[in-house]
Amino acid sequence: MKIKAGIVGATGYAGAELVRLLTAHPEAELSAISSVSFEGDKLSDVYPSYTFLNDMVCENQDAVVEKSDVIFAALPHGLSQELAAKCIDAGKAFIDLGADFRLESEEEYTEWYGGTFLDKKLHEQAVYGLPEFFRDKIKGKKLVANPGCYTTCSPLAIAPAIVNGLVSTKGIICDCKSGVTGAGRKPNQGNHYPELNEGFHAYKVASHRHTPEIEQTLSKLSGEKVIITFVPHLLPVNRGILATVYADIKDGVTFEQIRKAYEDFYKDEFFVRLLDDGKCADIHNIKYSNFCDVSIHHDKRANKLVACAAIDNMVKGAAGQAIQNMNIIFGLDEKTGLVIVPPAF
Repeated sequence: MKIKAGIVGATGYAGAELVRLLTAHPEAELSAISSVSFEGDKLSDVYPSYTFLNDMVCENQDAVVEKSDVIFAALPHGLSQELAAKCIDAGKAFIDLGADFRLESEEEYTEWYGGTFLDKKLHEQAVYGLPEFFRDKIKGKKLVANPGCYTTCSPLAIAPAIVNGLVSTKGIICDCKSGVTGAGRKPNQGNHYPELNEGFHAYKVASHRHTPEIEQTLSKLSGEKVIITFVPHLLPVNRGILATVYADIKDGVTFEQIRKAYEDFYKDEFFVRLLDDGKCADIHNIKYSNFCDVSIHHDKRANKLVACAAIDNMVKGAAGQAIQNMNIIFGLDEKTGLVIVPPAF
């Protein structure tokens, strides 16, 4: 019997991407979808590309919970905690694509998001869903906090060097560029075409909410407190994130050692493609897929590691990774429904 999957917030970009991927998933079927903005409307009226492929009608949240084995919540931060409690009480699995369960520290959550933990015991049940690092903790769990886009890409770029103690954890810089879908579907001046086209700028410099999430992951991997400088930039493209992470190589460590560490760390990770020396990760090559392309480079003059990672922010940075987590929860092969060949051009 197929897994019954429901989506709350199905008409936002991440929700719509979940629909696209789950519609073709061989072991899951969409049981119900909801949208506050389009309740009662057919999804194909909101996104005509789904015509004849998915003409489901957007219902309310209660219908999604009732009809589903697993609920994906693609909601703004602050809106998932009560829904998660309802789903867990009903014995359902809950995968939150928002930020409500990502941070383990309530103090940090309050500082960066302005909210509080409504149920601390519920938060203690949550596991952080970055499978390449934490899959053993995800297996069999009911509550998964799906990582953000920057917070997937940046750690994947630098993790092998951190885990193996090859670079300093001091002074790490995460310099990231994202497509505009990362800002969501709601229109605003910043993503208005004349404002965005042919422009390129940094935003929320050293103050982006993904900062503590990246630090939390890197701290767990390194076993010590990591403080980073994180600067995101907005690209005038629809999809993709390129993270360029800079770290000081420790004395006595060779680039050959670093290369070997990356090869060993990612050799069994289907979705992480470590590129050959001399090649650079490019968002063009991962569009619409769950792949993360990683390239590493040695700045010999400064003795720094420059690690680049490229993902599709809507797939590996959101919906695809959420489905990867669903596959793990229900004991499926992680790749199920996610072996998607990126377009060649």
